[in-house]
Amino acid sequence: MRTLIGFVLGVIVTVFGAYLYDSATGRTGNGLAATAAAGAAPLVNWNVVSTHWDHFQIKVRDAAVNIEQSVRRHTG
Repeated sequence: MRTLIGFVLGVIVTVFGAYLYDSATGRTGNGLAATAAAGAAPLVNWNVVSTHWDHFQIKVRDAAVNIEQSVRRHTG
């Protein structure tokens, strides 16, 4: 039961976070032209979320490789 509640809470937090981000950056569906938000699509467009997620994963992997190389240099 705890796991189910955790999944539901995670989904709610994720959607709410995306909504807050879109609201803060002016990308909500408020009737404004796409150029009002520098042409950026709302994050609730799952293609956009997927692209952002892929870029985030690449950055994290690059950072992990850099840290690993730095540790190897210092430990010999």
